[in-house]
Amino acid sequence: MTSIFRKPLLAAAILAASLTAAVAQEVKPFADTSRLVSIGGSLTEIIYALGEEGRLVARDQTAVYPEAATKLPDVGYMRQLAPEGVLSVNPTALLIIEGSGPKETLDVLTKGSVEIVTVPEGFSHEGILEKVHVVGKALGVDAKAAELATRLDAELKSAEAITANLPERKRILFILSMQDGKVMASGTDTAADGIIKLAGGVNAVEGYSGYKALTDEAIVTAKPDVILMMSREGGHAVTDEVLFAQAGIAMTPAAANKAVVRVDGAYALGFGPRTASAIAELATALYGQHPAAQ
Repeated sequence: MTSIFRKPLLAAAILAASLTAAVAQEVKPFADTSRLVSIGGSLTEIIYALGEEGRLVARDQTAVYPEAATKLPDVGYMRQLAPEGVLSVNPTALLIIEGSGPKETLDVLTKGSVEIVTVPEGFSHEGILEKVHVVGKALGVDAKAAELATRLDAELKSAEAITANLPERKRILFILSMQDGKVMASGTDTAADGIIKLAGGVNAVEGYSGYKALTDEAIVTAKPDVILMMSREGGHAVTDEVLFAQAGIAMTPAAANKAVVRVDGAYALGFGPRTASAIAELATALYGQHPAAQ
């Protein structure tokens, strides 16, 4: 399989929209965004989508799209930030995605004179819209954020409709890594779990949150129809031959059909403005050009 999505009930959609608006209303606009630093690739993408990139003076390592963002100074990886790196660009405001750290660095930054807004991370349709509203509120561009959110909402609904009427959904095993022969796989509450569900699949493993090393027995029991992985290069790359030779994976339907899909991590797992396209592409990779008709 080559590399490279159910509408919510009306009541749920209305509730989600209300909660998003409530969260955005709690955020106070920055007093000064002349030197804005964005921590989190999806936040940087949203800033560009809002046409507010002129405020940015730096970003973190996860911001690899659009290409113009990569030209900005890099203050480090979002989960391994150092106060010195962030403050070295003299920011007037910081937009930080939830889950960034470490805590010690955030404590130092919070005690400083730089304004900070932490944006909730959510691996769902509603979570993306919430990010847009919060970023827009923080930057004082609520109207532009509302317009972007409306467009993304329509795009996401369209992408999810692709697999809305599937008679049967494939079981997907997302493998984060296979270092030393250990299969590190996604449970719930992850970006991988979110994109699998939005693309019409079922996470083949459950019962735990985050990522965990699976035993061969657990992999066989999961019975994945498809293996989903990130495209990697160098020492982290895993060939199909190595993948399907792994003892547990070799005994799965995915191995029998040589079914593996590789995706760009920032694109498929970013949960930002490009997610609707990622959903559509993954759904097509999993089910073919017309999955709804199968």
